[in-house]
Amino acid sequence: MELESQLRAEYQQELDAKTAEIDRLTKRESELQATIDKQLESLSELTGKATDTAKVEQRNRELHNRCEKLLAEMAEVKQRTKTLQKDLAAVREENRTLTQFDPVRMKKNLDAGKKKLAEKTRIADDLQKSLKETKKENTELQRKVAELEAKVAETAPADAETVEVKEESAAA
Repeated sequence: MELESQLRAEYQQELDAKTAEIDRLTKRESELQATIDKQLESLSELTGKATDTAKVEQRNRELHNRCEKLLAEMAEVKQRTKTLQKDLAAVREENRTLTQFDPVRMKKNLDAGKKKLAEKTRIADDLQKSLKETKKENTELQRKVAELEAKVAETAPADAETVEVKEESAAA
């Protein structure tokens, strides 16, 4: 025990110094551990934010690519629309040309034309008959007028005498 006490007295200062050093280093280690924990917490927080930022950036890239694809598709659709409009105009022109010679419509027009022609022919025949009758009546009336004029010419000298006699009797 004595040896122990002697060794203890001899090395007590060193032991106290080493214990103080150990305490100081333990305290320093706990401070460093606290700093590391803080930094780890900050890193975790920043990593979370960085992950969110990376996700947002990735989403932005995806949306940008999608937008470019949609713009390319829209340009293609516009071009296709123009082509289809040109084709439609050509088909409409062809349809107009074909309907111009539409047999059904032409037959209807022909039938309508025939009906109009028949109607006009019937009217012309009626007018021709009416003209003939009017000419006959006119000739007959002219003949009657000529006969009446002849009668008037015959009766005119006799009437002239009758008129003179009437005038004399009226004067007297």
